[in-house]
Amino acid sequence: MNSKLKTSHITKLTLTGLIVTLGIVYGDLGTSPLYVMKAIVSGATAGISSDFIFGAISCIIWTLTLQSTLKYVLITLRADNNGEGGIFSLYALIRKKKRWTFVLAIIGGAALLADGIITPSITVISAVEGLNLFSNSISVVPIALLIITAIFVIQQFGTKLLGESFGPIMFIWFLMLGVLGVSQIVNYPQIINAFNPYYAVKLLTEYPGGFLLLGAVFLCTTGAEALYSDLGHCGLANIRVTWIYVKICLILNYLGQGAWVLNNVGKIVGGTNPFFMIMPHWFLIIGVFISTAAAVIASQALISGSYTIISEAILLNFWPKVKISYPTTIKGQMYIPSVNWILYAACVCVILFFQESSNMEAAYGLSITITMLMTTLLLSFYLRLRKIPIFYIGIFLLTYLCIEGSFLIANLHKFSKGGWVTILIAGIIFFIMFVWYRGRNIKKQFTEFVKVRKYYPVLIDLSKDESIQKYSTNLVYMTKANYKSDIEQKIIYSIINKKPKRADCYWFLHLDVLDEPHTMEYKVETLIPDVLIRVDFRIGFKVQPRVNLFFKQVLEELVKNN
Repeated sequence: MNSKLKTSHITKLTLTGLIVTLGIVYGDLGTSPLYVMKAIVSGATAGISSDFIFGAISCIIWTLTLQSTLKYVLITLRADNNGEGGIFSLYALIRKKKRWTFVLAIIGGAALLADGIITPSITVISAVEGLNLFSNSISVVPIALLIITAIFVIQQFGTKLLGESFGPIMFIWFLMLGVLGVSQIVNYPQIINAFNPYYAVKLLTEYPGGFLLLGAVFLCTTGAEALYSDLGHCGLANIRVTWIYVKICLILNYLGQGAWVLNNVGKIVGGTNPFFMIMPHWFLIIGVFISTAAAVIASQALISGSYTIISEAILLNFWPKVKISYPTTIKGQMYIPSVNWILYAACVCVILFFQESSNMEAAYGLSITITMLMTTLLLSFYLRLRKIPIFYIGIFLLTYLCIEGSFLIANLHKFSKGGWVTILIAGIIFFIMFVWYRGRNIKKQFTEFVKVRKYYPVLIDLSKDESIQKYSTNLVYMTKANYKSDIEQKIIYSIINKKPKRADCYWFLHLDVLDEPHTMEYKVETLIPDVLIRVDFRIGFKVQPRVNLFFKQVLEELVKNN
């Protein structure tokens, strides 16, 4: 008997879908104006000139175009695994042909999780630092810790009601970014010269230490990986359409911040954040409030993303099996207690260690560069499997290895200033994933299988032998045997050796995790009528393996079908 388990997965282009996408996808990428220009201005070692600002913003515009738009929105989003995206989904597409690529996948996944620790910390503390414009005596760290604590505590109750407001808030956030940017551009219209890539090249080649400024520029695109990771939640069309609005608002804000800097060069002191300076004084408290709300949404997106990465890692044998809860009825929303509190402790340590967002900038960006490089390599293997001409794959590889390699080199300059923190975190996560994956494979090699047919007579006699006390009416075993003809030696030993376990019916359940994300099927085969039955579950790597619920559904359908 073959059948499908109940499931649903819909991501159509609708107005609601567009609003939801704004709230889910762009938290990290959308809040980058909070700290990018501040980091660039702080890195102006040879003074601030019009060419410097034109060059810096030109780098931002072309980074958003080449990295976020061309690589992710136009190319990478096409590498979907039945509608799903993310580095593990991409790995699942190629793992049968390129088994060794698991190393690339876990390097990328580990770096992405490390980024998920820094992002909430820097985003929240950057938003709260806006309060210092009212009074320097306001202590930012305790407020940031309070907000971070609230974000992580609320996870166990689910974020359904909170999540419904994310889209509208992010719409207002991006609208605010665009309006504030335009209000400054009109005061210095020459800032539109930044669209000319000549100024970007001039900055990188002529300005002292200009190449190293790429480390600060890269912060504008750190959330681009989320565009791919959230493909399954929002759908290709919704992400592509909303990206147009998001990119326009982001570029307008960066241009506005640049215009303000050039109009106020003499007023800039250490720690000046152009993002808050372009706000009218009467709007400042509103701006800080909206910024904090956007920072909370960015943090929530990274936390939810971390849960998704870990859940996929478990099914791909990259992570130990840990408890997963489902606090709401929303498909895909989960809560992993162990991951939640580890992330919380790490975020608290990061905030207490760095104290200020300017100190965190050094740690931020280095790990996500590694993730993007791994995505580029995996994507090249995927394109080859799709029979894309090697010439085009070569151009793609050469282009993005150069771009991302440049960002990596620039970010490595920040290693001793704090970048080592994320590399250390990513290294620990990589070690856990690698050891667990290799350990599972080694264990599999030493599992001994026997032919189950050899034990049919013994099982028939045992189930009918009333001289042996009945152990259970139905006795269920999970088996790793891929073929119905095989069974683990230890299962047979458990049933018939020492103290035989008599049951009316024996069940062998087998779980097969597929490369497709959302498949939910099962197959029932009677090996011995009324005595031995095998059920094979075929589930996608994004489906949580709740075998008890699956088995209950199977039994209900068997009864229904007599």
